[in-house]
Amino acid sequence: MTDLKSMLPKEIEEYLVNIGEKPFRAKQIFRWISSGEREIDNMTDLSVALREKLKADCFITEAKIVSKLVSKIDGTVKYLFELADGEKIETVFMRYKYGNTVCVSTQAGCRMGCTFCASPLNGFRRNLTPAEILEQIMAAMRDTGERVKGVVLMGIGEPLDNYDNVLRFLELVHHPDGLNISHRHISLSTCGLVDKIDRLADEHLQITLSVSLHAPNDDIRRATMPVARKYPYETLIDACKRYTEKTSRRISFEYALISGVNDSDENAHQLGRTLSGMLCHVNLIPVNEVKERGYKKSTRQQVARFTEILNSYKINTTVRRKLGGDINASCGQLRAEHREE
Repeated sequence: MTDLKSMLPKEIEEYLVNIGEKPFRAKQIFRWISSGEREIDNMTDLSVALREKLKADCFITEAKIVSKLVSKIDGTVKYLFELADGEKIETVFMRYKYGNTVCVSTQAGCRMGCTFCASPLNGFRRNLTPAEILEQIMAAMRDTGERVKGVVLMGIGEPLDNYDNVLRFLELVHHPDGLNISHRHISLSTCGLVDKIDRLADEHLQITLSVSLHAPNDDIRRATMPVARKYPYETLIDACKRYTEKTSRRISFEYALISGVNDSDENAHQLGRTLSGMLCHVNLIPVNEVKERGYKKSTRQQVARFTEILNSYKINTTVRRKLGGDINASCGQLRAEHREE
């Protein structure tokens, strides 16, 4: 069966020609899908004969809501979606003054094994298709009735571990006949797959690359992020420098502050010395306290001190505002709880 939602208009054209249909119908089909339509029979500007052909050989990916939590604090919505094969993924709809943003998952589970994250709990299952990533945005829009301006690929999974499908998703979501979301409003987060960062640099996309650094040196990074055993700290930093040189895009370094692990004054100075002079921004995140992990977030005083030290190195630094704090909106927790039940 052919998944229409994972296809670009030119591919739908080729498919239509192969089944003896007019290629101009591709734009109609793509627009129906991009509007959120999930039933081929409802594409009323297509002939009945064409709709029957499509139903015999095609499907349109759909995500069903299993669980939905709405924050009473800020209106953030966290979804647990079920896919066609029963796999479950998490998506978060966030409201900002400048527009709504959706945080999407790119894999069912994760194999990166970061010790402070809930995503790897219960293991890695499979990669998501381009349509399954796109459908998370569409399903959230259908449910809320609101448009989406931005996308962050920071949900369950490592986006660059699902490279080809993620690149296809970026084409689909940006297409002018589709959701038409600007690449400048899309952030992709990686734990540091150096070979894929270099590949992504060669794509020259205008997205924001967010690198989950979470450590000021190799020892701490190796202890908390298994990926560092393959890609040492300096190797990752060098790849980030190559990325900024090729794309002229500023990198955002994500840094989860964990009390007693990576939040000391010396840690801040180490990080400042490493990143000084780079085209970058540091986003400090008091770590989400996942019960299975046992880590504690840094105190407000230490977060402020860490920020002050980085600023002394002239590094643009912000502290992430936590949304959905009353619904455990960090990725992986809802899926893990559901699997336990």
